[in-house]
Amino acid sequence: MQHSRITLYTATSIVIANMIGTGVFTSLGFQAMGLHSGFSILFLWFVGGIAALCGALCYGEIGAMFPRSGGEYHYLTKIYHPSIGFVSGWVSATVGFAAPVAAAAIALGEYLNNVFPALDAKYAAAATVIGISVVHATSVKLGSIFQDISTTVKVAMIIAIIFCGFMAGGKGDFSFTPSEQAWTEITSSSFAISFFFVTLAYSGWNAAGYIASELKDAQRNLPKALLRGTALVMALYIGLNFIFMYTTPIAQMSTANGPVVDIAGVAASNIFGTTGGVIMSGIIAVLLLSTISAMVIAGPRVLQMMGEDYSIFKIMGKKNSKEIPAMAIVLQSLVSLIFIFTASFSNVITYISFSLSLFTFLTVLGLFIMRIREPNLSRPYKTFGYPIVPLLFLFICGYLLYYGFTNKTAESLWGLGTALAGLIFYVIDKYLLKKRAAQL
Repeated sequence: MQHSRITLYTATSIVIANMIGTGVFTSLGFQAMGLHSGFSILFLWFVGGIAALCGALCYGEIGAMFPRSGGEYHYLTKIYHPSIGFVSGWVSATVGFAAPVAAAAIALGEYLNNVFPALDAKYAAAATVIGISVVHATSVKLGSIFQDISTTVKVAMIIAIIFCGFMAGGKGDFSFTPSEQAWTEITSSSFAISFFFVTLAYSGWNAAGYIASELKDAQRNLPKALLRGTALVMALYIGLNFIFMYTTPIAQMSTANGPVVDIAGVAASNIFGTTGGVIMSGIIAVLLLSTISAMVIAGPRVLQMMGEDYSIFKIMGKKNSKEIPAMAIVLQSLVSLIFIFTASFSNVITYISFSLSLFTFLTVLGLFIMRIREPNLSRPYKTFGYPIVPLLFLFICGYLLYYGFTNKTAESLWGLGTALAGLIFYVIDKYLLKKRAAQL
């Protein structure tokens, strides 16, 4: 029986949907506290996009060399050692996807509550996770259709917001000319601090690597999905932030208590009138459907690969009659539901971000290692701009690791502790394997 496979369009949709969450709709107020030039803020989002594109270019080569699902779990296993890949997979499989799914679902529930006040946000979040998980555990074709439609709607809505913003006219007071003030801000500490949070908004550009085994012609389509998805998101992010600043005065971006978080709602009031906030809440709720869907597709594939490789997770490696890792999808959904009802996901996301950035750094560093160690290995795609592009990414990622560790030391250490805890399970699996071998 011929089973459905994931197309280039769906893989690109997964990249786009993983990247576009709530960050771009909520972070401008914080940036405007230290940066008052529209040019410097747009440049901030441009540089963040360049960093993501550099990562996508590097992952394109690595993913084409090792076209198997699992992302960093598979790459680090091949490049370094199975124990390093296992630790990366452990973080992704336990909380790396489940916590962001919960975060996006709760945000969706809260935005829906703004539209329908009688709706309980947490129950709406839980129902969304369960419903989307059922879709993806039932059929690859049905799940792909849902992902394609929800992401297409997401992109269309963002383009509509940008268009309506232009039509509404400029009410903002930001300057978009490259003035002396703008260049001064670009070299300031405020720019560096804001850059850390912008890169978080761009995270998810590597999502297609997690589903490579199910991707049609993965060696050709994986690099395309990474690059096309990242480039489109970069354009949308710059366009959205321009419209937010074009339609919203600086004074409306902060209060006596600090920056305004719901910048999108403020901008929507200027674009759509008094009901703008409710309209924008409904739009963002719809946008988050594709984000949750993309992570429900990607995350369980890491668990599946670990289940195929390690007996301790064997049950997670099993597929149903339609070649879908249904057990892995169920487990991730259950963990997400726990986070939703305990509301502990925000702390988890904070402390795993350091570990996830570290694994990304090691993966791109592996590009140099593989070029030296195995120069004759088949490379269907080679990183454009090598070695400058990977070096630039390593520099930026290194800065983020340094900033994260020095400013969130306790959380970073907890993240490393979580990663190292995976080594315990790795050792247990190896012990059980040796024990079984001795009994034969």
